[in-house]
Amino acid sequence: HSPTMVVLGVLLISMLVFRALGAARVDLWDTWQDSARWALAATLLVTASAHFTTMRRDLVAMVPRWMPRPEAVVLLTGVAEICGAIGLLLPATRQVAGGALIVLLIAMFPANVHAVRAGVTLRGQPPTPLWFRAPLQLGLIVWAWWVSR
Repeated sequence: HSPTMVVLGVLLISMLVFRALGAARVDLWDTWQDSARWALAATLLVTASAHFTTMRRDLVAMVPRWMPRPEAVVLLTGVAEICGAIGLLLPATRQVAGGALIVLLIAMFPANVHAVRAGVTLRGQPPTPLWFRAPLQLGLIVWAWWVSR
């Protein structure tokens, strides 16, 4: 399973689970937007975990060569994903977290381009083709905007 498909699976399956709980009258996931917010937060925690596991080496290889200190970039982006996930769930920080996540998603896209051009593998799998990754990234940006409103 490619890491991108795992991420997409976590997002969509958790969205459906949260929405089903909302339909079962669990107030926390009462609306599609609430369920989508929690699904994005769950997905961000999953993606952030890769920054602190053996997959870290693959992520460091994805960082474009023009970026200084790729190990620090991977650490900081992992921490940013965790903070963004938590921030989305707190009403007082939701909008700021959403905006910050949008900036993060845009800033991280060059790593996806570099991975494709350099043939960087993720868990031994080829990188996600840009024809799929670019619309997915745009979809995540729109998702982050919607759930942070």
